[in-house]
Amino acid sequence: MVMTDDKGLARHVRRFLRGLIVLVLIGALGVLLIWGFIEGRSEATAEAQREQPVKAAVHVTHTDTGLPTITLSSDLQKQADIAVRRPNTVPYQRQVQGYGSVLDLQSFTNLSNKIATAKGQLAVAQAKLNASQAAFERARVLHGKGEAISTAQFQTAEATYRSDEASAQAAQVQTQNASASAYQAWGPLLGRSLADGTALARDLIQRRKVLVQVTLPVGVSLAQPPQTAFIETTTGQRVRIEFVSLATRTDPKIQGVSFFYTADAASEALPGMNVIALLPVGQPTPGVAIPGTAVVWFQGSAWVYLQTKADTFTRREIPTGLPSPNGGYVVPVLPTMLRLEPDAPASDADSAAQGFPTNESLVVTGAQALLSQEFSAQIQVGGD
Repeated sequence: MVMTDDKGLARHVRRFLRGLIVLVLIGALGVLLIWGFIEGRSEATAEAQREQPVKAAVHVTHTDTGLPTITLSSDLQKQADIAVRRPNTVPYQRQVQGYGSVLDLQSFTNLSNKIATAKGQLAVAQAKLNASQAAFERARVLHGKGEAISTAQFQTAEATYRSDEASAQAAQVQTQNASASAYQAWGPLLGRSLADGTALARDLIQRRKVLVQVTLPVGVSLAQPPQTAFIETTTGQRVRIEFVSLATRTDPKIQGVSFFYTADAASEALPGMNVIALLPVGQPTPGVAIPGTAVVWFQGSAWVYLQTKADTFTRREIPTGLPSPNGGYVVPVLPTMLRLEPDAPASDADSAAQGFPTNESLVVTGAQALLSQEFSAQIQVGGD
């Protein structure tokens, strides 16, 4: 009887355990179903949020003239350390660009030696002539008075005089020809300096100065070459040059009007060097000084950013033909450059499009950061 009760109890315990296990499994399955439902909803919500367009902090647009404009929040401006100010007003001098070469003056020195030799020979010949002429005059007087001088002695004195006279004349011609060669090779001013041995020729021969031939592009001319101009050497140094005269020959590679200028030999302008010449023309006009920190380079051109609104910056190309002594560049203001002279070269028309407006502030710090933000925003838009 006891065994029968134990077996019944065992069966009840097993049923209870099976029921409990089933309940636990059903509960676990319910939990899994609820968790999966919640996770699915969260993932769907996240996916929907990802598919929504993201409002970018930086916007890039273009003006009616095609200039890129970047809109940047004030917070991003602070992070990029953007600083703006009105640029300083300075005179702008329009320039014509020419091509220069620093000349080797060996032929110049050879002509100087030739002239000096001819002058020395002329001086010797003239001294002999003076002596023989005086001897001939004495012999002629004595022979005329019938004093102690024979006809043969008189004739010898006369022959010596006539010979020295011819030699002096030949020496004079050689001196004149040497001077004429100098005039023909180097023009009246340099030729006269060679012939007379003035300070200009001495400075060139003794290499206190160098001679620069400046040639304008074909089709470009100047009513009056400037008395002072500048050249830029291959190292970027700007050297002042002084006008001498019109050149007696053109550069065969350029075929334009040429001028002779001198430069200080202590500069980096060395014989045989090709340089860029910058010749000022016309009267100075209003301009602005662009500091070097404001300039960014893109595709070989110089650009600056102008603040057109509190959060808007427009990138504008600037001309680089007139570097500033303190770094950066001097550029024309926009209204002046739009009023071009009728005979202004095409390069000035290009500069007009790059003129600087005077009513907008210039980004003097953080320009490179703006350029990076501009192109980063364009890449993001392109990727979307």
